[in-house]
Amino acid sequence: MAAMSLALFTHPDMAAHDNGPGHAERPERLAAVLGALDDSGMVLDRRAAALAERADLERVHTAAFVDLIFASAPTQGLRSLDPDTAMSPGSLNAAMRAAGAVVDAVRCVAAGEIERAFCAVRPPGHHAEPDRAMGFCLFSNVAVGARAAQAAGLARIAVVDFDVHHGNGTQAAFEDDPSLYFASVHQSPLYPGTGEETERGVGNIANATVPPAAPRALWRQRFESLMDGVEAHKADLIIISAGFDAHARDPLAQQQLEAEDFAWATRAIAAVARRTSKGRIVSSLEGGYDLEALGRSALAHARALQEI
Repeated sequence: MAAMSLALFTHPDMAAHDNGPGHAERPERLAAVLGALDDSGMVLDRRAAALAERADLERVHTAAFVDLIFASAPTQGLRSLDPDTAMSPGSLNAAMRAAGAVVDAVRCVAAGEIERAFCAVRPPGHHAEPDRAMGFCLFSNVAVGARAAQAAGLARIAVVDFDVHHGNGTQAAFEDDPSLYFASVHQSPLYPGTGEETERGVGNIANATVPPAAPRALWRQRFESLMDGVEAHKADLIIISAGFDAHARDPLAQQQLEAEDFAWATRAIAAVARRTSKGRIVSSLEGGYDLEALGRSALAHARALQEI
């Protein structure tokens, strides 16, 4: 299959975010993703992520919450925001770059400069709620990107989240706005304990759950059940919350996927995008905590994004 140009948005500042010794969300994650892409020989349009602006963040987050995150940034040591989430001296810049990467990418798509992008970012974002940091996440990167896309003229946005954990923050940001659509496949029961299939928002939320140790075929079936709703939304842009922690090697969940399953899911999303959004997709890295599995899976995902 022929390949299209794929833009890669990232920044070295994201390596400076530190959750503390032994934490699963560590700088080596980003190195594993970028190393796999570098070693693959893929031709990528590499771009340095800018810092998100406060106006970008405040389309999703309350001003009081943004103030809190800025005020919580330590000059030394670590500051805990919740039992799973901390800030180090490099964290604020990293989080601003992570959100900024998605904002940059959607604006380039809206301007017609690129068709697809992969944002290799950390910290992840899909657990951050409008007024709360949680689950390793400071800012809601994908939700911030969705609102930036709308501000740039792409009126209808769909987010597909295949991280093994439910994207409660994205759902909270979207659930009252029918111009936004959120579809998530995730393990249940599992952190954060949200994402039941009865949670429908204003008809714009679709959750598909899989039990621990689900067969790969069942995960694919549950994922596929979301695609009709995504297509019916007729989005101008599809954004992917690309978590790779449903991989069989991942230590934080109990799924059985391999890298090829993420490539398969990416192709399914791309097929919808070709029919509804002129092929436009922006993907943003979420979870994935086994370094080998993360690198292989992110590479498979990027290769699938590059297919025409």
